[in-house]
Amino acid sequence: MGAVSRQDPAKARQHKLPEPKPITEHGPARIIAMCNQKGGVGKTTSTINLGAALTEYGRRVLLIDLDPQGALSVGLGIPAQNMDRTIYNALMERKTTLRDVRVPTDIPGLDLVPSNIDLSAAEVQLVSEVAREQTLLRVLADVRDEYDYILIDCQPSLGLLTVNALTAAQGVIIPLECEFFSLRGVALLVDTIDKVKERLNPSLEISGILATMYDSRTVHCREVFSRVVEAFDDTVFQTVIQRTVRFPETTVAGQPITTWAPTSSGAAAYRDLAKEVLAL
Repeated sequence: MGAVSRQDPAKARQHKLPEPKPITEHGPARIIAMCNQKGGVGKTTSTINLGAALTEYGRRVLLIDLDPQGALSVGLGIPAQNMDRTIYNALMERKTTLRDVRVPTDIPGLDLVPSNIDLSAAEVQLVSEVAREQTLLRVLADVRDEYDYILIDCQPSLGLLTVNALTAAQGVIIPLECEFFSLRGVALLVDTIDKVKERLNPSLEISGILATMYDSRTVHCREVFSRVVEAFDDTVFQTVIQRTVRFPETTVAGQPITTWAPTSSGAAAYRDLAKEVLAL
């Protein structure tokens, strides 16, 4: 075992991040899709906490729950299962806009467009629509000027809803669990991103790959992280999200970690990620 595998490769890449500059006006929003077709990689956790951290730097943020499971809504304590109007209505009904379905969260400057199981029908219904991949882009145009960032929490698949998110977005953040099977899935996702860029959205770029559930104590984790950096180099954020019990607690509390445990290492990590995203 060489010295490299004993050292923490994530720590070796870290340097001080610039403090974000304050802003005087809002919009038009930069749209970022949080995307990975593998479930359980910290995608929803990262969407909530990056959004909340961005508001701490004075940015107005809209979170879009584009997963029929509605985990993003649950994670913010919004009872979306009982709601009559969700993202589904904004996508499928001409008369319903995002303004009609968005709700404020407990975090000032952070709004949510909730989702529930109704959205699973949209995938089927969109197939027969004209310009079906551009539906979300069209819906977002209404509110884009009111926000600085719009973060879309995609479902864990590469279906039509995810393609809609990629068509609407300028950037993609790929949360990646530090284990070997995750690496294999990223190639497929990058391939999908390339196709969307080529055919539907020439301005789409990968904003960054975010290492999640990182545990520097295991050789496996460190090796996978090193491989990710080898493959994607500067596209990998220097911020890594460590494995911690705090994240499941925040889901139960229906709050971001930045307010639930503001002094925790998890909260600090998402503030660092926000700095990196603001510097892009």
